[in-house]
Amino acid sequence: MAARTQPAQTSRVATAVRLRIERGGERLWRLEDFRDLPFPAVAQALSRMARAGTIERLSKGTYYRSRETAFGQSRPNPSAIRSLAARHAPLFPSGTAAANLLGFTTQTARQTELATTANSLPRKLIGPDMVVHTRRPEAWSGLSETEAALLDFLRRAGKMSELDPDETVGRTLALLSQRGRLERLVAVAATEPPRVRAILGALAAQLGKRRATLEGLRRSLNPLSRFDFGAFAGMSNARQWQSKGRTP
Repeated sequence: MAARTQPAQTSRVATAVRLRIERGGERLWRLEDFRDLPFPAVAQALSRMARAGTIERLSKGTYYRSRETAFGQSRPNPSAIRSLAARHAPLFPSGTAAANLLGFTTQTARQTELATTANSLPRKLIGPDMVVHTRRPEAWSGLSETEAALLDFLRRAGKMSELDPDETVGRTLALLSQRGRLERLVAVAATEPPRVRAILGALAAQLGKRRATLEGLRRSLNPLSRFDFGAFAGMSNARQWQSKGRTP
């Protein structure tokens, strides 16, 4: 009797899932949207609907029901997709997006750039046009969006800034002056490239930070190395922190 009941229950669940999706129209669907139904039967029903082309599988447990438009099938809302992608791993603005968030530019890039601590993200979930920089240090997970954006900005030596070099340095110092921010970045500096540690050291010295903080950053650098400081090359103490000097 139990063997005959199981297929009947699976069929009822499949029908319930199909009707709910059809009535819901265009939207994202996740397994947790069907908490009131048996998980295995729901997963099976969604998988069958994806194979039939009724819905599109974006990542494990995430599906999209599209609608027909004048330009073809609709696509998921980018903000909703990024919110879902952030459940896989922390996401942070990168490149022009980071510079824009920090107030160094008003431009918006044609291709959105993000950084994540994950090794990869489902390409269908984030979309084909998004540039994702993976394998950022796990230490970034404990930082705010602004703090991670600052590290990204320093990784690029401030070259995404539309401000002149003096203004770029001044704004960076102002951002780092907010309570506890510089200390939080110094705490994760060991996981950053040497250039970031060097620029961070020069900025920390400008802010008059404790000698112990400065010495810790200096000891982390190979004394024979020289770094491209980009927009920060004109700082009065840049050479002391192993800058190559201004770029011609």
